[in-house]
Amino acid sequence: MDPWAYEYPSPLQGYENLEPLSEERNEDGKSLKNPPSTTPSSAYTSFPDPIAQSPKPGFDIHIYFQQTDPEQLEYAKALHTRIRHEFPELRIFRLWDRPIGPHPVGMFEVDLFTPEQFGAFVPWLVVNRGPLSALVHPNTGVPYRDHTQRATWMGTPFPLITGGLLEHDGFGKIKVGGKAKTNGNGNGAL
Repeated sequence: MDPWAYEYPSPLQGYENLEPLSEERNEDGKSLKNPPSTTPSSAYTSFPDPIAQSPKPGFDIHIYFQQTDPEQLEYAKALHTRIRHEFPELRIFRLWDRPIGPHPVGMFEVDLFTPEQFGAFVPWLVVNRGPLSALVHPNTGVPYRDHTQRATWMGTPFPLITGGLLEHDGFGKIKVGGKAKTNGNGNGAL
């Protein structure tokens, strides 16, 4: 998916007409001094639009393993158990030892509902995921884009089976030798 197939609002939306920022450096001599803040960013307490807010999860994390590799399968089972003990407040789904949906290999899903949960779980997973890969994606109501253009990977990415996601988003199937369809709702061409 070409990331430029989508339209993006300006990153400076809401920050227009401010005084230019200084190039002054902090004491480390490398990082830039930022203007003082009167309040922290709202992103510390709620996900930015269009990411879902509770009761829906803002982010899904799919932890992948090669189900035919006995070592990876055992590691995935152990990690799944550890996550359930370490983070019982998170929504944790069963371990699938086969491909399911757009996921081409075995996996299990962990749902995150708040920036606080995201901030605690993601660094923990970076350190503890071992040989496994993880897909981190937001839930914005556009599953194809969430699983592709808006996704972040830890470890080796797996090619997803996205046909069902395309259909969900109203694109229809892509025809070999034909042009991709767009649904005209701003999600972009394929």
